[in-house]
Amino acid sequence: MRIKKVAVLGAGIMGAGIAQVLALGGYSVILRDLQIALVKDGLHTIDQNLDKMLSTGLIDEQQKQESLSLIHGATDLAELCDVDLVIEAVVENMAVKKQIFAELDHLCSEHTILATNTSSLSITEIASATHRPEKVLGMHFFNPVASMKLVEIVKGMDTDQESVDLAIEFIKRIEKHPVLVQRESPGFIVNRILVPCINEAIFVYGEGLAEKEDIDTAMKLGAGMPYGPLEMADFMGLDVLYALLLVFYDEFRDTKYRPHTILSTMIRAGYWGQKSGRGFYKYNFK
Repeated sequence: MRIKKVAVLGAGIMGAGIAQVLALGGYSVILRDLQIALVKDGLHTIDQNLDKMLSTGLIDEQQKQESLSLIHGATDLAELCDVDLVIEAVVENMAVKKQIFAELDHLCSEHTILATNTSSLSITEIASATHRPEKVLGMHFFNPVASMKLVEIVKGMDTDQESVDLAIEFIKRIEKHPVLVQRESPGFIVNRILVPCINEAIFVYGEGLAEKEDIDTAMKLGAGMPYGPLEMADFMGLDVLYALLLVFYDEFRDTKYRPHTILSTMIRAGYWGQKSGRGFYKYNFK
């Protein structure tokens, strides 16, 4: 089997970014969300992103129009019945994901591979909602999808080699670099290493050892990081970071994953990072 038609569930930043990359790679894509307004927002985001690529010479007008023509918006899950691959990129909530995968299992062809873009949740538990756990895997893209080359391919307990091979070939065809996570574990590779690093930087800040700007500067100049850990936390989303830490702590029962109280307090105040206009830093979107 060769993957030809793909569906992306969730038209937010990640879903729209994935759909954009797939269309640029020549794939026919269904971008699905619960409401048509959300789908239109996703399509608008893609159009804007392609305009930026056009203005910098990364694509030409023909490539932009061809890519847009390959993306079809939808709200009805039934439209996914004949796709070869589904990439789920909805809210990071196990109950929601299991419900969606159960519906997909019923609607999609028996050959369809069901992938989740989760950054921390159990692939095996998501797969348990289906009758095809061998065809369920993690396909973890990174934000911003257009410029980040890495995609983590994550095996669940029952994922078969054929599905893994097809996923790896597919990722290479869209000019991304796949790395295989042989068995699931919270955070997989990147977040398993990165999130504790960011959390430690928050502890350094919370303990008053240094100002946030100096912490970020130290890690950029002293460790060669392109962004400081607190800048990265804002970009990732403090709510997302907090959720990841709780997943890690619940799974490993290791105190190194406990969030600092300053992080939970910021979240209660609505300081979620760049997307809310304020995190460790303030952002002006005007």
